[in-house]
Amino acid sequence: MAAAAAAHGGRRCLFLRAGLRGQLGSRGCRSGVPVRQQQQQQQALRASAAEEITRRKEFLSEHTAPFSAFLTDQFGRQHNYLRISLTEKCNLRCQYCMPEEGVQLTPRAELLTTKEIITLARLFVNEGVNKIRLTGGEPLIRPDVVDIIAQLQKLEGLQTIAITSNGINLARLLPRLKEAGLNAINISLDTLVPAKYEFIVRRKGFHKVMEGIHKAIELGYDPVKVNCVVMRGLNEDELVDFVALTEKQPLDVRFIEYMPFDGNKWNFKKMVSYKEMLDTIKQRWPELEKLPCEEASSTAKAYKVPNFLGQVSFITSMSEHFCGSCNRLRITADGNLKVCLFGNSEVSLRDYLRSGATEEEELVQVIGAAVGRKKKQHAGMFNISQMKNRPMILIGG
Repeated sequence: MAAAAAAHGGRRCLFLRAGLRGQLGSRGCRSGVPVRQQQQQQQALRASAAEEITRRKEFLSEHTAPFSAFLTDQFGRQHNYLRISLTEKCNLRCQYCMPEEGVQLTPRAELLTTKEIITLARLFVNEGVNKIRLTGGEPLIRPDVVDIIAQLQKLEGLQTIAITSNGINLARLLPRLKEAGLNAINISLDTLVPAKYEFIVRRKGFHKVMEGIHKAIELGYDPVKVNCVVMRGLNEDELVDFVALTEKQPLDVRFIEYMPFDGNKWNFKKMVSYKEMLDTIKQRWPELEKLPCEEASSTAKAYKVPNFLGQVSFITSMSEHFCGSCNRLRITADGNLKVCLFGNSEVSLRDYLRSGATEEEELVQVIGAAVGRKKKQHAGMFNISQMKNRPMILIGG
């Protein structure tokens, strides 16, 4: 622990020294400004930089474990959760995720290699990330996904390796994934009606997804999280049916508000808000009770029908955002760092890696600078719907 703290401290000092150098510039007197005035300007800059350093140190000192300044933004949010997209490819064509006409895939040579994925993961874990979620596309169609999880499992300090999957290949691969070190899973399922499933995802496969859910329960995953994007006129009539699944199974059914991304034809009328969903469920189970929030950074508002084995949750990204406690960063399959799911600002970590940037210096400072620019909150659902962003499949969720 002491070694880790020393490492964090050293890197923080490196980051802060670099910031000071950038602010103070050269000590020369070539500008023609009188020496006294130049000294006063430099003193003011030093004082300003010192105040920023003190502010960050005070925030960090309030926490029992040291946390990297590189992953702490200007609002004090500590980013200890990293989502890595393993691929842009998917074996489904979900309406809210992929445009009907498909997407232009990134050439393979421009995607992160397995070695680059592990290098970046190690770097983030060294800086304080303790949870990594693998996403896509569909991560389970990547041939070396089991090996990637096995390598991640060796990273000291990483507590949770999770995956979000559409479930099509899950039953077949899950025993090997669990053995490799996978300890949390989310499965996407937006309907319990097979014919409607084919309409939403534009492919067959409903029974394979259900088989995957049952396999996860059988192997002891608890809870098994089921992600359901709720869309008006499509599946909002199944809310009660999904809640009923939690009566005798250790499921956490997570109802997700429909979010706008490029190509998914989002409009406000299709979105069913959290409160509307909650009202519908309470008509059937008025005794539904709210559960205490387990973590300050949780995105989910959790509820439970008394005496049911599982629970339900609501992801309220649109109607009641949770930006103030956001602890997430994302790396796309082509190696871009996104500090906000709904933001269109990205920085290529792949390019820095391939240009020979060292882990401990240039790359970490690039990450720290990107995190430092993270905004207080997203632009709101109506503004987001007008902004240029990637389709969800090219972000990785």
